[in-house]
Amino acid sequence: MQVVRREGETFEQLMRRFKQGVERSGLLRDMKRKRYHVSPGQARRLKAQAAQRRQRRRALRQKARG
Repeated sequence: MQVVRREGETFEQLMRRFKQGVERSGLLRDMKRKRYHVSPGQARRLKAQAAQRRQRRRALRQKARG
């Protein structure tokens, strides 16, 4: 990610633009995801667990609504 300083731009503004660009590009999210090796089987299990959590949350929300 590269950010070129604009005329009259402060360092804080430059850093803010840089942070926004990194966040939009998904660079940090991708780096965190690839930090450790995850075997294909483990990835499937994690994905299934996440799906179960989502379903439980949706069920609880539906129950709370009435």
